[in-house]
Amino acid sequence: QVQLVESGGGLVQPGGSLRLSCAASGRTFSSYAMAWFRQAPGKEREFVAAISWNGRWTYYADSVKGRFTVSRDNAKSTVILQVNSLKPEDTAVYYCALSQDALGSLSKDDYDYWGQGTQVTVSS
Repeated sequence: QVQLVESGGGLVQPGGSLRLSCAASGRTFSSYAMAWFRQAPGKEREFVAAISWNGRWTYYADSVKGRFTVSRDNAKSTVILQVNSLKPEDTAVYYCALSQDALGSLSKDDYDYWGQGTQVTVSS
């Protein structure tokens, strides 16, 4: 049984930063790509960032490039999303997801397991 647990969300002012963390258990974490998606009220879940099994390849949505950074620590079975220069439009529930393969993709259909999500609210 795979379990993904996100943490680190909260309320932050525009321009602020957060560090989102996702802890994985139940599968050989280091063999699979990981990703972050987000879902705002009334909108579909959208891709944010992904990282390959070894951290060598990373992918970002255009809307977050230059502001968000994804990383992983395979020894700790953890993936991190550092979010900087936050904007009100970044407000959403952020989910981490475990891929079906090692390289990762931008499609939520390619991810087997999902966490419960962590709320990020950007507001003054």
